[in-house]
Amino acid sequence: MFRSKGRSWKTLLTALVVVLAVSVMAGCGKKTDNNVVATYDGGEITQKEFDLEQRMVLALQPQMAQFTEMDDFREYLVKQAIAYKYWESKADDKMKEEGKKKAETQYKAMKDANGADNVKQMLDAQKITEKEFQNYMTRIYTVMETQLTGITEDDMKKEFEATKEDYITASVRHILIGFQDSEGKERSKDDALKLAKEVKAKLDKGEDFATLVKQYSNDGQQNIDNGGLYADAAVNQWVPEFKEAAMTLPLNKISDPVETDYGYHIIRVEARTEKTFADLTDAEKDTLKMSIGSQKLDEFMSGDLEKKIIKKITLPKVEKKAENTDKGANSGSGNTGTNGNADKSGNSGNSSNSDQSDDSNTSGADNGNSSK
Repeated sequence: MFRSKGRSWKTLLTALVVVLAVSVMAGCGKKTDNNVVATYDGGEITQKEFDLEQRMVLALQPQMAQFTEMDDFREYLVKQAIAYKYWESKADDKMKEEGKKKAETQYKAMKDANGADNVKQMLDAQKITEKEFQNYMTRIYTVMETQLTGITEDDMKKEFEATKEDYITASVRHILIGFQDSEGKERSKDDALKLAKEVKAKLDKGEDFATLVKQYSNDGQQNIDNGGLYADAAVNQWVPEFKEAAMTLPLNKISDPVETDYGYHIIRVEARTEKTFADLTDAEKDTLKMSIGSQKLDEFMSGDLEKKIIKKITLPKVEKKAENTDKGANSGSGNTGTNGNADKSGNSGNSSNSDQSDDSNTSGADNGNSSK
């Protein structure tokens, strides 16, 4: 599936807040663990708490490891930790009880979906105990309960109107002529476009879509076996070009080749549904409410948190690795090529790679296409 990849680490963390958020708890560490790395009106954050927070984030989203060497990312985590610790102290007993119930439900769902052994392996990789993780999730949902207070149905309707596209679903059949063929060999844009036009011409003459999918498509095997069909899928998860076609193409019309980062797609939209607020399920309304709560936290972090609550952040800066200045030693080495690629890609390239990794792990339905 062709998920959107244009997300920064801050957006990834916001998404994590909606589902699991980020909290701060006690954990195992080094002799400097009790050093204070931040103080705020009502408390402090220790190195011990910060280290565990980082490990929690990495357990849930391993691809974010590249950001832990960035000072601004680390500072963002500290500020977020302060925000959560601050709001946890404001929660009443009812909020804490509701947070605990939701955490238990979420943890069970996570183990059911991924397998208890896989969840344990995920935690073990970051030296996190099951009890620590359960406490973590309880804190997350308790804090979110403080943000959901006061959100009305009118607030939810207003948010829905601003994000209606997120709730459009479509049944889309497509053929991908990739910039890599099914054997992983590179294909030029010109060659891909030429082949895509040839396939479209066959469709225009009435040849069977599913048959041509099996013959030409470079999408994942699961989609190929399904005749190129993504049935009743949320269009918002796709890259912009594919999403736009899914939203606007007349039903049952064969599109001209649509270019994305993956290649050229020939698309046919077989059904499309636009929901009203009244059509939303209870689960969708809960997600909508959580989104509003997350926005409230973001506003708090960029407003009162920085202006009124944080006193001082003394988190140590990341030590920069010394560069090898011996040109002879570097000449012709394998690392030279790697560094050259990194320089060309820049930070935005790193973010894209991070998102690709995230996308491939988010849904089992995407596994067949995770390499693209």
